[in-house]
Amino acid sequence: MTSVNRCLLLLCLSLFCSLPAHPQEGKTSLPALHAKAGVHCYDCHQEEKPSKKAVASDSCMTCHGDYPAMKVLTKDAKPNPHDSHLGEIPCTECHRQHQAPVVKCLECHQGKYKFKLK
Repeated sequence: MTSVNRCLLLLCLSLFCSLPAHPQEGKTSLPALHAKAGVHCYDCHQEEKPSKKAVASDSCMTCHGDYPAMKVLTKDAKPNPHDSHLGEIPCTECHRQHQAPVVKCLECHQGKYKFKLK
């Protein structure tokens, strides 16, 4: 597997992992991979009773690495979503654990880039 294919696979997997799991009656649930990894609400939200505010990127980076590490991990993706001209945008701008992910780049660059999400 080439490094470009591996990087695209990792990007697709990370976006897939951001898809919401099936909610339980009136409750939002954690995506399956986070749940299988033993991640609990407090691990990300840092609150015993989490509010609906966005999780700080520092919480994501505890497990997934900092922005420079993510930039290297996705270096073969064109364009590299972690090497944005906007700088280091909050992780939750794209990766939304309880909602479908968003490709932030396409808000301004609609039609310019094609992202294949499987």
